[in-house]
Amino acid sequence: MIKAREIHKSFNGLHVLKGVNLDIAKGEIVSIVGASGAGKTTLLQILGTLELPTKACGAELFVNGTAIYRLSRNELSKFRNENIGFIFQFHQLLPEFTALENICIPAFIKRTPKSEAEARARELLSFLGLSERADHKPAELSGGEQQRVAVARSLINNPGVIFADEPSGNLDSESAENLHKLFFELREEFGQTFVIVTHNEELANMADRKLIMVDGKIS
Repeated sequence: MIKAREIHKSFNGLHVLKGVNLDIAKGEIVSIVGASGAGKTTLLQILGTLELPTKACGAELFVNGTAIYRLSRNELSKFRNENIGFIFQFHQLLPEFTALENICIPAFIKRTPKSEAEARARELLSFLGLSERADHKPAELSGGEQQRVAVARSLINNPGVIFADEPSGNLDSESAENLHKLFFELREEFGQTFVIVTHNEELANMADRKLIMVDGKIS
């Protein structure tokens, strides 16, 4: 599903990633752990095509067989929308929209018909136990409910891979445990690949494989 080679990244002369090589199989759940500043989030953003590596180092990235760095900017945006989902620590839900509307946004960007997008969103809300919260805005939802809405949004376009950055970092222990179990249920139900950056050792150890980053490299 993911093949990365010679991933380097520098910021203002600081060498953050130092030649990361990585292979992740389809349907695998992989956790990435390490101390603050080790490069975890930077690597996740590059694998998720939100950031570009340092060009001069000959980096390669393939996601589901597509050579990412051969795509134009418009092609990359379209590929990201249709093939990659994201879950962030602070949900990133738009406060003026309902749960249903927030979930539908990636589908609308893809130009999915409204009726089809909303039907899919309601299926996901049902799967996540949130059917009765469809018309509630984020401020009316608990932290755990907001995060499940964010999970549904990441799934709306049926992406092959989900990238999660500290997905349970802002949740209480019960909500975090429920979210961790949910990732495995989603893998079983929809077959997604998950790449999860986390400081939560319980979640990290549940993964099929735990990668430890030290000083810009995978140890």
